[in-house]
This record gives sequence, structure tokens and C-alpha cells, in this order.
Amino acid sequence: MSGHSKWSTIKRKKGAADAKRGKIFTKLIREIATAARLGGGDPGANPRLRLAIDRARDANMPKDNIERAIKKGVGGGEGESFEEVVYEGYGPGGTAIYVETLTDNKNRTVGEIRHVLTRFGGNLGASGCVAYLFEKRGVASFDAGAIDLDSLMEAALEAGAEDVRELGESVDVVTSPGSLAAVVEALAEGGFAPEESRVAMEPSTTVKLEGSQAETMLRVADALEDLDDVQSVYANFDISEEEMQRIAG
Repeated sequence: MSGHSKWSTIKRKKGAADAKRGKIFTKLIREIATAARLGGGDPGANPRLRLAIDRARDANMPKDNIERAIKKGVGGGEGESFEEVVYEGYGPGGTAIYVETLTDNKNRTVGEIRHVLTRFGGNLGASGCVAYLFEKRGVASFDAGAIDLDSLMEAALEAGAEDVRELGESVDVVTSPGSLAAVVEALAEGGFAPEESRVAMEPSTTVKLEGSQAETMLRVADALEDLDDVQSVYANFDISEEEMQRIAG
């Protein structure tokens, strides 16, 4: 699990995300509409849409909101369409930062991202400057205390997963991006429902951060995620879970 995934998990367990539910819904609606626009409105034939709907349900988004977002994406509703744009840059200690956005105004988005990075001593880089440090993977996360690890591992490998990782309070099933939806479905049929499933960018190398650099990096991540146009933030920092718990507390 990347450092940023650990940070997201800690915040979720502390209820920090609940206060931002409206913002989370806005981001999910954009993703559902974009997935439907690009791959059609049938989640059975559109793995990206199926995953987006699952994430929306996990966030307790009302069914009507999900259906409206799908209709908007396939042309059944009015509204703007969003473009997928990736921005790359650097944070404290040379940390690589990879930001995925859905935007209807690239000038606004790049200005906001540059402002956040500069405010915390980082900088926006050229396209491709850090992308090579990340690999796209499918990840399904489970509560370690609620599952039998051996049974999950056996079921995951039979379903076509590439790896199963023990991460303290959670267990991650790792897949190729294209097979995530099928693996999650097979595991759910076997009684293993993940807390969260996502396609994520995992770092190949990490940068160890402590003290003020760790605090600053986590502030950068949170500030970027607060931007309306930002869908996902990935960074290759390595901060101990104890340090993250202290900062979150």
C-alpha cells in the first residue's frame, strides 16, 4: 500500500471524510458521468462505470444521483463534459506527485494545482516528469479483522488476482487494472466484499519523510484533494503509520 493510501485509510476511519461528503459526491458524479460517456451506460459492459458506481454506493450516494449522473454521461441530461488531464510535480523532500483530474477548464485547474504546490514549497513539473515512477494497478481493500486471510488469499488467486498484501488493519488484493472488476465480483460471490476497490497508481520507489516534511506533504495531499477538479492524488512518500496517526490526531 502506498503512503497516500495509508493516509486516506486513516482519515476515513477517523471520520474526516464525512465532513466533505458533498465534495466527494461531486467528484463521484463527474467520474460516473465521464465513465458513462466514454464506455456507455451499462455497468455490466463498462468496468470503469461499475467501479465508479460501487464507490458511489460505498459513499452512500442516493440511487437517484447515480442514475442522473449516468444519464448525463450518455446524453440524457444537460451539462458540461469533463476532460481527463494528469498533472505531475514535486513536494517536500523531492516527493513525486501525480494528480488525476476531470476538468472543464484546464487553465483554472492547472492554476489551482500550481498554487497549492507552490504554497507548500513544491513545484509543478512537465508532463512525464514523475509518471515513470508509478504503475497502474487494481486494488481491493478488506478489513483484516473481518476476514479469514488464508481463505481470502485462496479465493483471490483463483479469481485471477496477482498478489495479496497484509497491511496491518487491512488486506489488499492486487490485480491488473483491467481485471479488477471481475476479481471483485468473483470475491463478492464467494462472500468477500471489499471495503473499497479502485484503480490506483502505485509507486515503484518511495521517499522517506519525517517530522515537518511529513506534515507538509500530508497537507499538500489534502489541499490537492480539496480541489473540485481533482479526482485522485498519488505520491511516493513513505511516512510511518505512527507518524500519520499523530498528524491526523
